[in-house]
Amino acid sequence: MYEQVSHSLLNRILDELKPDIRKRDLRHFYTRLGANFYAIHSLFFHLYGQRDDFEQQMVRLVEVMASRYIERHKDLKKLDVLREKDHNWFLSQEWVGMALYADGFAGNLENMCSHIGYLQELGVNMVHIMPIQECPKAASDGGYAVSNFREIDERFGTLDDLRALAKNMRKRNMLLTLDVVVNHTSDEHEWAERARAGDEKYSQYYYIFEDRNIPDMFEETMPEILPETAPGNFTFDERMQKWVMTVFNDYQWDLNYSNPAVFIEMLDIILYWANKGADIVRLDAVAFLWKKIGTTCQNEREAHLILQLMKDCSQVTAPGVLFIAEAIVAPVEIIKYFGEDAVIAKECEIAYNATFMALLWETVATKNANLLNQGIQSLPDKLDRATWLNYIRCHDDIGLGFDDSDIARAGYNPLAHRKFLVDWFTGAYKDSPARGVIFGHNSKTGDARISGSLASLAGLQSALESGDESAIQQSIDIILLVHGMIMSFGGIPLLYYGDEIGTLNDLSFLEDEHKAKDTRWIHRPRLDWEKAGQRHTHGSVEQRIFSGLQKMIAVRKSIAAFSDYNNRELLESGNPHLFVFMRTSPFMQNENVLVVGNFDNAPQSLSLSDLGNRGQFGFGQLQDLYSGESPKSFNDQLVIPPFSFYWLTDRRTF
Repeated sequence: MYEQVSHSLLNRILDELKPDIRKRDLRHFYTRLGANFYAIHSLFFHLYGQRDDFEQQMVRLVEVMASRYIERHKDLKKLDVLREKDHNWFLSQEWVGMALYADGFAGNLENMCSHIGYLQELGVNMVHIMPIQECPKAASDGGYAVSNFREIDERFGTLDDLRALAKNMRKRNMLLTLDVVVNHTSDEHEWAERARAGDEKYSQYYYIFEDRNIPDMFEETMPEILPETAPGNFTFDERMQKWVMTVFNDYQWDLNYSNPAVFIEMLDIILYWANKGADIVRLDAVAFLWKKIGTTCQNEREAHLILQLMKDCSQVTAPGVLFIAEAIVAPVEIIKYFGEDAVIAKECEIAYNATFMALLWETVATKNANLLNQGIQSLPDKLDRATWLNYIRCHDDIGLGFDDSDIARAGYNPLAHRKFLVDWFTGAYKDSPARGVIFGHNSKTGDARISGSLASLAGLQSALESGDESAIQQSIDIILLVHGMIMSFGGIPLLYYGDEIGTLNDLSFLEDEHKAKDTRWIHRPRLDWEKAGQRHTHGSVEQRIFSGLQKMIAVRKSIAAFSDYNNRELLESGNPHLFVFMRTSPFMQNENVLVVGNFDNAPQSLSLSDLGNRGQFGFGQLQDLYSGESPKSFNDQLVIPPFSFYWLTDRRTF
């Protein structure tokens, strides 16, 4: 959009750019800058227009974008152009991800290259490597307390190792996802150290107060994120003799985005890692970016404006790079992190579907899909050009943030039901096979979250301990069932390393004083490659899980209906144990897939005639695309075995 004020400013900015920038051939950059500048100027003005140095900051912003464009490798620029032409590329069903720690998976980044074949064997072609930037050895929060945003921690390797890995992955058409922690830094970061030393410039990078007056006003409405280990939202720094906002841990200082210098620094860091080969940047803790007295300091409108501005600026310099919003918030809020446009993601193209994850675990515990069906109905539709990241486990805990009204509509008491789920997954409930542990218990509210590996939560650990083969097979069936749901729901399925071979809880974290108080380390293992080798031993637990997922991924990639174009319809089955939905191909008529999941430990039936105008499934010869077999049925009653799923099609349509 042409607008005289903003474009007059743009002309002045271009005249003021450094000579070494102006003399470059920046045709693509200038084209994109011109196309996006009205939005960039409007957002930057809304956030910072009241400042006397507004125009100076705008010049600095454009210089950063231009400098990073100049540094961007020609191969990455080619990818940018290709992805601009095929702007829906990430909605394809061909993408399957895995999240992992580089040291836990392979020891370091250099060794990652030798294990890429393992990921390809499984079918994974998008790899999220958890934080690798420099952080303190002790107070690290698993890598999310960054002390240097531009260097790789020596425990993971070097920048050259990352470049080699990124290049290797590009050759194999694999996507690299890297973290940028945008909400806070370690208290050992240079910015924090300079603030401690009294440098006024860097003091303004954080929320620092002389006394408790303002912090106490914030605390009136701010919830505690980690009440067990980090109560409150402010920490008294002995060296400064001042109070600092520390929402997550006392060693993580929150960045002050009301300062435009902070925004420009963090944008520069995002583009820096994009230039190191990141196809996707995961933006950590985005819900917390704007702090305002009298609010929860989460999901504020300005946080969304910051993300929109980051996206617009990134599209000028590195338009092929996607953003993931790490915002584990209520469904009505998470949908906003795609942006407010009717179609295009104006903030982040990808968001974690934490609601679906938690609902799947609830259904595993209850063997009843009522809350799952209710919760999915309450999940707003995403934008056309955005997608979900669907997962079962990740490096973090499992929160039970269901909407109370959904719980009540499903027939449960919200408080009692959450307590049941915690008891079930920690094995405190009678006859529960789960072996999780509590995380983040809040003694004031009684709230708690759950840690544990997928296999241990699904009952494999207790089954192996008892030697009960039927229990072992049941836990494997549950593992495959929940993965069958995330593979077919719509979005990018994200596996978690170790889950593909049934990795159990790892108690070694208790031996490390820096980790022992954080139960999330129980599911952050070092992959046992000897155990992984058992995936080739027929009949082993590892083989049954790995080969099941391997086949599932291969089949998923061949089903156009599993691409993500809002082409999913939830169906009412009349059976509380079943989760049923229809996927339709966005490209071919009548290429429909009926997805049916049975979460009960007994066979269940589905009346195909009850599916309304989808009744064509009752007249042809049904085939399960996953197994390749025809499911059992009697008249129009389809039989679904215990803890199993079908991806069904009428053979006449495929």
